Amino acid sequence: QVQLVESGGGLVQPGGSLRLSCAASGFTLDYYAIGWFRQAPGKEREGVSCISSSDGSTYYADSVKGRFTISRDNAKNTVYLQMNSLKPEDTAVYYCVAQYYCSGPIVPGDWGQGTQVTVSS
Repeated sequence: QVQLVESGGGLVQPGGSLRLSCAASGFTLDYYAIGWFRQAPGKEREGVSCISSSDGSTYYADSVKGRFTISRDNAKNTVYLQMNSLKPEDTAVYYCVAQYYCSGPIVPGDWGQGTQVTVSS
């Protein structure tokens, strides 16, 4: 069964950094595109970043471009989201999912509960 588990969230001050991890089991991570989404209370889910399976191309929402970096470690079957220069508006629960391609439909699977990121002084 396709399964992804997120980790690495926490409380950080504005301007700080966190690295989120998305560990896969049941499939080889580079078979699918992997997307990071986030959802803040009272807001709609927002696509944050994605890394494609074919050539490793990366995509970012305008709100995080230049601050966040997505990467993949095939040996560890893990995708990372390095988040720098964090802002209070980055506060949300972050999820990773497998997609057939970036911006495409989500692959059915057992997805994690997400990891909470809180940016506050």
